[in-house]
Amino acid sequence: MIKISDVTKKYGDKKALDKVSFEVGNGEIFAFIGHNGAGKTTLIKAIVGIHDFDEGEILINGKSITKEPVACKKEMAYVPDNPELYENMRAIQFINFICDMYEVDLIRREKNIKKYAEMFEITANLNDTIDSFSHGMKQKVALIAALAHDPKIVIMDEPFVGLDPKAVFDMKELMREMTKAGKTIFFSTHILDVAEKLCTKVAIIKKGKIVKVGSMKEIKGDKSLEKVFLELEK
Repeated sequence: MIKISDVTKKYGDKKALDKVSFEVGNGEIFAFIGHNGAGKTTLIKAIVGIHDFDEGEILINGKSITKEPVACKKEMAYVPDNPELYENMRAIQFINFICDMYEVDLIRREKNIKKYAEMFEITANLNDTIDSFSHGMKQKVALIAALAHDPKIVIMDEPFVGLDPKAVFDMKELMREMTKAGKTIFFSTHILDVAEKLCTKVAIIKKGKIVKVGSMKEIKGDKSLEKVFLELEK
């Protein structure tokens, strides 16, 4: 699980995150929504150990991301909104490089790479160099690399951007499958109807503060998530 307690991040006098607190439990698909500049990516990068923060604590399965960053990172995978890949490498080289970083044994990596490459219909392109890929294809490579080590927690920033409709469908089904196995999915998105149908919980951030957090049913009530979000943004 992910536990975020009173996390504050400042840029000069501006608070990009202002005492943000919530938990993401095992087996949950958790949506994190807010307008551009609300603090979504800042918090995600703090969770995965890319950004530091000024106050508060972030725990990954009981471990502090500031005190035990390597132990925390071993348990999770991160897919950014714009994957920065080594474009001179072949896709399979990059995926194997990430597997090496996570010390994934050959049998498990071959099984997982095959599974996800077939799912995302990229098997025939694994030996192509990444610089020849579209944004969507790069997103698929990043997803395969992230999932190949069987992470307990998957954190994604706008994971559906650039994916074709079949890949979006397959990704949603995979997320449901993973949470049934007790894994944790936390992602930001602007696609509110997908979040509403897919997620068990949601947090809404506005100007660095959490304005709503809870189960999807609690947050939206008899309204749509889109309507609730737009009302909060007024």
